[in-house]
Amino acid sequence: MVGSSTMLSSSATPTQKSLASQPTQATNSPIAASRPSLDRDGGLQPPGAATNGARSLAASAASSYAPRGSSLNPSQPPGSFSSDLRSQNIQSRAGSRADTYVRDKLDEDDESMTENTINALKDSLSREMKIKEGSENMLEALNAKKAKQTKEQRQRVEAELTASNTRIKELRQRLADTQRPKVVPSTPTRIRNEGLLNNTVRSPPSASRSGAGSEIEEPTESPTFALAEVLQALEVEGMTAEYYVERANNFVDLFKRYPTLKYDLVWSVFGDRMQVMLLSNSREVVAAGYRMLRYSISDMASIKKIRGLNTDFMVVVSLAKDRKADVEREQALKFVRAFLDVKDGVREVSRAVVRTIAAVAEQVEDRLRPICIETLAEILLRDPALLVASGGLVPLSESLAEGTYKSPESLSSVFLYLMDSPHTRKYLRAGYELEVLFTAFTDALFTYEGVVKQNSKAISSALKSWPGLMTLSMYNFRAIGSLISSLMLPNPTLRDLIIELLYSLLRIKPPAWATSYLAGRRLTTYGRVTTLKSSTSHKEEAVYEDDGTDQNFVEHYTALLLAIFIKAGMMPNLLLVAQDTDDPTLKRKTTLLIGETLKLASRILPASWSSELQLLPELFAAASQFQNEAHFTATGIVYQISSVSRTLYRSSPSSYHAGYLPSSSMLENMSHVEETPKPNLVVNADDATFRQLLIDSGVLGHSNPSKWNWDVIQRIIEGPLLNGKRVEEAIKASKFAKRLVGFYRPFKFKFSEIKSTRNTQKYVRVGCALIQTLLQTAEGTKYLSDNKLLRQIAECLAQCDPTSGLTAQYPMFSRDRLTDTLCGGYFPIIGALSSDHRGLQMLERWRIFNMMYHIVDFKQRPDLIKLLLATLDYSLQGHPRVLLSKALTAGTKDMRIHATTILRKYATRQRVTPTGQIVSDSKWAIQLLVTQLYDPDVEVCATSVKILEKACNNKALLEYIVECRPALDHLGEIGAPLLLRFLSTSIGYHYLDGLDYISNEMDDWFLGRNDTYVGLIEASLARSFTDPQEDQPHRLSIYEDDLDTDQDNHVPPHFYRELSRTKEGCKLLEDKGHFEEFAMTIREYGMQSEDPELITKVKGCLWAVGNVGSMELGAPFLESTDVVEHIIKIAESHDVFSLRGTAFFVLGLISRSTHGLEILSEHGWESCTTPLGISLGLCVPSNLSKLFSCKPWKHEIPATIKLPDTQKTILEFPPVEIKEEDETNQRILELMTELGNMVLYRKAKAELFQLRHKKAPGFRQPALFRKVMAMMECHHFRLPDRHLVIELFDKSVLRHVVFGEDSSDESASSSGDEQRTERQRSISDPAELEKITAKAYMASL
Repeated sequence: MVGSSTMLSSSATPTQKSLASQPTQATNSPIAASRPSLDRDGGLQPPGAATNGARSLAASAASSYAPRGSSLNPSQPPGSFSSDLRSQNIQSRAGSRADTYVRDKLDEDDESMTENTINALKDSLSREMKIKEGSENMLEALNAKKAKQTKEQRQRVEAELTASNTRIKELRQRLADTQRPKVVPSTPTRIRNEGLLNNTVRSPPSASRSGAGSEIEEPTESPTFALAEVLQALEVEGMTAEYYVERANNFVDLFKRYPTLKYDLVWSVFGDRMQVMLLSNSREVVAAGYRMLRYSISDMASIKKIRGLNTDFMVVVSLAKDRKADVEREQALKFVRAFLDVKDGVREVSRAVVRTIAAVAEQVEDRLRPICIETLAEILLRDPALLVASGGLVPLSESLAEGTYKSPESLSSVFLYLMDSPHTRKYLRAGYELEVLFTAFTDALFTYEGVVKQNSKAISSALKSWPGLMTLSMYNFRAIGSLISSLMLPNPTLRDLIIELLYSLLRIKPPAWATSYLAGRRLTTYGRVTTLKSSTSHKEEAVYEDDGTDQNFVEHYTALLLAIFIKAGMMPNLLLVAQDTDDPTLKRKTTLLIGETLKLASRILPASWSSELQLLPELFAAASQFQNEAHFTATGIVYQISSVSRTLYRSSPSSYHAGYLPSSSMLENMSHVEETPKPNLVVNADDATFRQLLIDSGVLGHSNPSKWNWDVIQRIIEGPLLNGKRVEEAIKASKFAKRLVGFYRPFKFKFSEIKSTRNTQKYVRVGCALIQTLLQTAEGTKYLSDNKLLRQIAECLAQCDPTSGLTAQYPMFSRDRLTDTLCGGYFPIIGALSSDHRGLQMLERWRIFNMMYHIVDFKQRPDLIKLLLATLDYSLQGHPRVLLSKALTAGTKDMRIHATTILRKYATRQRVTPTGQIVSDSKWAIQLLVTQLYDPDVEVCATSVKILEKACNNKALLEYIVECRPALDHLGEIGAPLLLRFLSTSIGYHYLDGLDYISNEMDDWFLGRNDTYVGLIEASLARSFTDPQEDQPHRLSIYEDDLDTDQDNHVPPHFYRELSRTKEGCKLLEDKGHFEEFAMTIREYGMQSEDPELITKVKGCLWAVGNVGSMELGAPFLESTDVVEHIIKIAESHDVFSLRGTAFFVLGLISRSTHGLEILSEHGWESCTTPLGISLGLCVPSNLSKLFSCKPWKHEIPATIKLPDTQKTILEFPPVEIKEEDETNQRILELMTELGNMVLYRKAKAELFQLRHKKAPGFRQPALFRKVMAMMECHHFRLPDRHLVIELFDKSVLRHVVFGEDSSDESASSSGDEQRTERQRSISDPAELEKITAKAYMASL
């Protein structure tokens, strides 16, 4: 060991020595020292580290160990010229050695001066960082006090903090300049210390850089050389803790820069050094050792080598320490977690380590408790047998029950994953692991609002998954029933949270008037039909074919949830809350929930369920008891429910009839209700009425727009001004038109200077309505063309046109103005002009389109271009479409994506003529979208495919898209959904058949894509079931498409579904025989639950059968086989819960066809239908107990679980009966067992302390220590008890156990201590420092 150290010092130049010992800047950062985590960018930093003494000592130690006869001329670093280069070819001149010595001496002096400067700068930087930290703490303390009392003091502290930040910046810059190495031309030398590394050099030094006079910007670094330097530095004996921490940080930084270096480690040498570091008395050195080991893990082989160093014992000891050693405990825990990052690394996690982590997780006040719980949950997910055998399930269940862990949904998701399959479910107890979440609701005495809120999230996530729903429905819906029954408890907070949970689970979105209704305002104000537009947000869904509608699996699942809640008694409990509570807000919220539930039940549940629910027998029974005082309350509730239901009926377009979905034409009429002019009673108002409206508007009486009545102004614009005579009167006989249009002129700085808020958007709406109204009459058109409004808008636009020659210091359409003021409102006004032929002529007259072309061409203002494209109207043929096509093809990537998105509205839009015919004028948009399929950027192509796929819902548009004959081969998987939609028509089928697409795709789906579809649709369903983000219907945006977020949660298309839409496809399916193959797979392997691949195969076959059976043309395939009966059997009795859920959704698909509906009704499944008997695909069993027939299972107990030897630290299980030759040792082991007995605990603890005080020899014996560790590995001990027992033993015992030195008495222990190397003793015992230094000095003499 010492020899290798002297070899390094003799052959390394001062530059190399400083490189090996010089710390990085981040290492000495006080910020890194003050943080609790040791895994920051700066690495480990012990508190109060002062590295000056350590550095000088390292330099002196390294320079004084030169062996006898070594050359005084040191070798050069890699990449530099050698001073002995000439002496290798010609004879050396006399005096050359002396000259070389003088030069080296000067270099050493310069380097020492530089090092002193760096030290001084680091000291100053450290001092400034402390000043900054103190200032920040002071400022935080002052913020907690009153602002008036601490104003002056706060100003002084802020000034000091600013000055400190400036000084820190200057010091860091000077330090970086000083540390920048001087570039010396050199040649590479052979890498030394090759014994430490393998022969493979991954980053050899480059000799091509050694040109004379070449300027190299950065120093060349050989990773293997640097690694050897760091490992050599760790060989230095007797240094302070800061020295080793600094070298460990350098080691980690090197591994971060060169991750492949970990494969070059020689573990026989590296492992010995790590053992010594982990046995150090310094917590910081031990933590640094764990960190180095963590970064050296590469694969399972490295983990096995690390465990061969007996690290299990050291981790157990480290985790059992008290809070003072948190720095060490944290790194030990991270070291264990690193095992889980390697594939099958959990197989090398010891049972002893897991038990210790579980003991830490039981301590509520421990700082490491959250990360310990997360670690236990991850181990439970990867290897449940290990965790259950190690007793780690108890702290997880307790944290869920008590609500002490702040994210219970993450823990419950682990339990849900294990509940799904029978081979993992057996490690959990039936009816316990998840039901503990309901304790916070049912325990009336200890209900805390924070815990209830946390658990409600976990319950919500559990009930939105099949394993959770099946598990919580066991024992006749016991858990769900307890939740519903908690509404009876007279706790307003608890009731409110349960009602909110029901709103979330049933996916009920309160109507627009709900907020005002809950605040106590009358329903009659909000129940009018005029609120239809605001309360419904149709995104212009295209006309869908009835048989082509995507199956709504979310609503199907919601129907099942609603049926469960009804069976659990939700409605009687809600009625009880409505009658019993004194809180008016809670009463109204409950009444609204009852009304929404009745409406939802009539829409998604079969008639047999919803008809009984609508009667509300309990409420009417209470209302009919006239002699009882509760009669009045019940009668009021009846009236409230009736009012809410009536208002919901009028304000919701989807509730025209119970169980009835509106037809396509109705949907289309409603989605375009804003496009048809509203009937207005004041269009043909008489003179007196018109004059009164003008006076009421306030425009004639005030020049200040803030005093105008804008509601009256909008009534005038949308009413009387549609008459040319009234327009002429408003222009010539009054100042109404002049003042109103003048308000919008940009250079009057009225409209253009108003701040953009939600309330000021009414000015933009009125402006657009004014333009549209003026364009309806000849008088209005003439006035608008002669007014200065358009000329000034054109001038503002010219300021942004690079070719116009007009400039302004503060352009009207600058980026800030568009964001902060209503200047962005001029573009919707331009859009209103572009929607009319006369408006287009005006825009052409002022050359506004020319300027738009220039703005789009120069691409300097992407925000302005985006706003222009989003607000223009493209309904008419003309410049707007040319501008859009220019942006689609010649714009930047973002611009092309934005322009393609704009086409969505026009590609799917249809008009309803006065005669009731549906007319589509989307062909121009379809053509542009087909062109976008050939865009060089894939994202643009994907956007176009999504829009075209949506347009394919209309049969006429689908046929037109096929006529365009788009080539999608170059898009691969992106274009596959669009090609699948082509199959739904005969034209598309023949087109694809000509391309030989159908046969190839069919074989592809049959051989593998069918299984891949399972992952796609399960991911889509998972996204759909997650809680949606908060809707923001009133958020402010100047971009139209910002409000049109395309949530891609639709069901991915299935090949066999599209194939079975046509007769040709069904004929091909029959000829191929694929459906019979799917049915046979379901019959033979449907109930199999062991092989995951077979389960996926069965799921794929289920989806294929369901999609074929959902089509009327494909339903006859169901009758030819008995596959439906087997699917029902899977849904009702399969052991894998997720497969049950798949079968349930498939039955919903089958119920969409008439044949499938009849087959299901024969087996006791009911479906929701329209009054015409058309199925909506929402089926539930008549008897819910058949579907939720999960029986309790026998769970594994820890005693019956057998773990492999790799997960054990000590292989021998401790004997039940303790037998020791030494009576003291036997008594110690007996006292260990008594520590688990609460009755004998105190006595056993006191006796152990007495034995320690008497210096019992057993506490110095490794054999006894191993037996004690075996007991702690196989039995449960609290963390304080573990710490107590480990502290009883002598420090040297762990050293003997780690190094594998077994001794039976004290003398052997002391002899083993003498046999250790000096380096091992010096690192683990810093008191030996003076003795080693003196010995080294004598050796150098």
